[in-house]
Amino acid sequence: MECLVTGVAGFIGFHFAERLLKEGCKVVGVDNLNDYYDVNLKRARLDILKGYPSFTFIYMDIADREGVKDLFSRSSFEYVVHLAAQAGVRYSLINPYAYIDSNIYGFLNILEGCRHRGVKHLVFASSSSVYGMNRRMPFSTHHNTDHPVSLYGATKKANELMAHTYAHLYRVPSTGLRFFTVYGPWGRPDMAYFLFTKAIAEGRPIDVFNYGKMKRDFTYIDDVVEGMVRVLKRIPQPDPAWDDMDPDPSSSAAPYRIYNIGNNQPVELLRFIEIIEECLGKKAKKNFLPLQPGDVLATYADVDELARDAGFTPSTPIEEGIRRFVEWYRWYYKV
Repeated sequence: MECLVTGVAGFIGFHFAERLLKEGCKVVGVDNLNDYYDVNLKRARLDILKGYPSFTFIYMDIADREGVKDLFSRSSFEYVVHLAAQAGVRYSLINPYAYIDSNIYGFLNILEGCRHRGVKHLVFASSSSVYGMNRRMPFSTHHNTDHPVSLYGATKKANELMAHTYAHLYRVPSTGLRFFTVYGPWGRPDMAYFLFTKAIAEGRPIDVFNYGKMKRDFTYIDDVVEGMVRVLKRIPQPDPAWDDMDPDPSSSAAPYRIYNIGNNQPVELLRFIEIIEECLGKKAKKNFLPLQPGDVLATYADVDELARDAGFTPSTPIEEGIRRFVEWYRWYYKV
């Protein structure tokens, strides 16, 4: 199997690509190595992947229309896993154009490549951010997602709509995965668990937004990758039960599906910080602040469809996942 993985030097891309390589797949990885966070961490991930003979890395920005077109024309990808994107809710308040360039133009280039080369299955990253102002818990793929509260969330919603259009018009089988606060070794330094760990280890105060009164459905990276692998092998078919008089957002008369990948066990932010403190053996100095624009109070994934169709439910306890992350952090940063 030959698979294109975009955003391969990113957190999820790295772990997913390594899983495929260990299973004997041929992986072509694309990344522009932007400096949104530490490029050295991205290069360290890539160094591991380059140790596999069946891995090929291509330095490229997916917003490069001709470059992406040439990539697809020179290759025969059976599967495409699209993870490249400008991430981060708060950064979208500062640099909105980066989200349009990468998440909209870039995704269109990938869709066009899949369309013209007859890719068997496109799996793309969406986000729990699409749920926006929705307060019905747990978040279900059957819920309406028309009220995002950040540009990042809006671009991820747009990705789902774009993919559905290509599934409908050109029969490109597409599956969107709404990730819920993914964490673990080799994680993103801009994420709260990483920032908390670094600050606590260094004896600096941490910013705790909404005075700690938030919950997140933290999902361990190995669970995410397992779910992705299972979904990748399950090429979506048109839903015979889909009703155009009562349309279900999670499926379609086209070969298209949407799944949540979350731990299904939201954790209070203060408990989350407490677990990091226990793993580090140090107490945090907390700087309590109000809710930031673009943030939501809680995330909580309904994963019934993932369990039904892929036979998998994320299950790593937060205590175990954070322990593994802190162990990696101490090793990588020599703390």
